[in-house]
Order: sequence, then C-alpha cells, then structure tokens
Amino acid sequence: MSRSSEKAPILHKSFPAPANLPFPLGLVSPGVRPYLELIRFHKPTGTILMFWPFAWGLTMAAYHTSLDLKTFWTEMSKFLIAAFIVRGSACTINDIFDRDFDAGVERTKGRPLASGRVSVFAAVVYLIVQYIAGGVAFWAAIAQLLPLFILYPLMKRITYWPQAWLGIAMNFGLVISWVAITNEVDIQLLTLLMVGSWDTIYACQDRKDDVKVGVKSTAVMLGDFVRPFTFSCAVLFVSTLAYAGILNKQTPYFFYVTIGGTSLHLIWQYITVDLNSPDSCGLNFIRNGHMGWVTWAGLMIDYLVKIDKLPFSF
Repeated sequence: MSRSSEKAPILHKSFPAPANLPFPLGLVSPGVRPYLELIRFHKPTGTILMFWPFAWGLTMAAYHTSLDLKTFWTEMSKFLIAAFIVRGSACTINDIFDRDFDAGVERTKGRPLASGRVSVFAAVVYLIVQYIAGGVAFWAAIAQLLPLFILYPLMKRITYWPQAWLGIAMNFGLVISWVAITNEVDIQLLTLLMVGSWDTIYACQDRKDDVKVGVKSTAVMLGDFVRPFTFSCAVLFVSTLAYAGILNKQTPYFFYVTIGGTSLHLIWQYITVDLNSPDSCGLNFIRNGHMGWVTWAGLMIDYLVKIDKLPFSF
C-alpha cells in the first residue's frame, strides 16, 4: 500500500473543515493552503520573534548614530519583510528535515510534509522560490542567516542544546541591523545574542513525543530543572541587555522602561507558565512576542528624545 493511502484516514480526521481553519487559511484553495502552512503564515508569532532582534539592533544603532527618522522607518520596514522571509524559509527547512519526526509528534503530525500533502521536491522548489524572492532585496540578511537555520534541524540529532543554536540564529538579526546602520562590528554588543530561555519553554510542549521519536532538546535533557534553568537564562538576558545599554550610553529611559519592564514581564511569565501544559507553554511563546514591545519601547523613547522627535514630553 502506498504512503498516501496509508495516510488518508489520518488526514481525514486530523484536518478541520475550511470554516474552522485559522485566518487566512480558510480563504485560499486547498492546493495553496499547505504552502501557507509550511511558512506558518497563520502563526505570526514566530515572525514577530524573528523581527524583534532586528528592531532592537536597528533602534540601538539609530540612537548611536542619530539616524534620521525617515531612514529609520524605511529600514524598519525592510527588516520586517526580511524577518518574514527568513522565518518562512526557516520553517520550510525545518519541516523538510524533520518530516519523519513530525509525523510522530501529536502537535506537528498535521504539518504539510509530515502528513504527505506536500512532497519533499515541491517543498525544496518552494524554498528556492522564497530565497529568490527575498534574496533580491535582502540578500545580506538571508545569506548570513541561512547557514544558521540549515544547521538547526541537524542540531536536534546531535546535541541536547538545539534551542541554544536557535536562539543565536533568531537573534543574529540584531547584529545584522546594527552593522547595516553603523558599518561597524562592536564585538561587545554580541553579548546580546545570549537571549532569554531560548526555545526551551516552547519545546516543553512536545517533551513526551520527542522522547518517543528520539528528538534531542534542552527541555528533554533538563526535565524538572527546566524552570530554574529558564529563570537563569532570563536573568542573563536582562543582564546582557543592561550591559549593552551601558556600552551604547543609553539614558535612564532605557533602563526604566526596557530593563525594568522586561524584567517584570519575565517574572510574570515565570510565575504563570505551567510547564506540564502544552497550551500554557504555547501561550508563553506568544507572550514573548508581546514582551518585545516592552523591550523596544525604552530603546525607541531614548532614540526619539535624542533626535528631538518625541511627540510628547515627560
């Protein structure tokens, strides 16, 4: 019996009717739908998390160089598009490598490649199209990030620390945006690559299935020590962020809003997350995207004050 016929009953039970599909999947044809799913078009949180390091690095660089506001927003728009392209292509790469693993995990078994709705050949062609589309305008960002994301799925097979690698890959946008504006590499600024709890809490959603299928992750390795570990990473993130602020000569606005607000948000997440609940871990992932606004706010206030463009006064 062919693979497609073996999968048919599962597909019939696993996929919702168009009326129940998340936006915008219900608005497109069944033939197009799997390709939007492949880049997680209906799940924008990953793009948001990919975008924030670009935004943080850009805003710190804009403050450092007193960049004019028009150029700032132009660059911000470019980096938002770059984040979307890089995230979508990274998801495609991940699903190509992990299609067999995904088929054995409850949360991911319905993904297009794992379920057989998209062939590997079609996914590779789709990936190349994404790189061609994005490479014309954002070749520098994509060329620098591509090797990092190609290696991420392989890390799950050779180390229990793939989340550390993913953290570096996702936050390398900070370095890219900083260099794009300043034309210099500040080595000390690389401390900001030590970001939060990486992807460990998100990985807690799949711990039981990951053990069954043989996927390595920090969440699997740490077991009951995930909570203190992620708290330590959060402290490290805030500390390195504060250190970067000192290096960049940020003002008290940055330390009150960015450092204070980010600290409170992380404490709230730490208190409220239930690591044994996949839904709670998934919600925490979304809240990290929300936290990006808080981290960025202090940077933006500092920048606007410096160039005398703040629309209100304190």
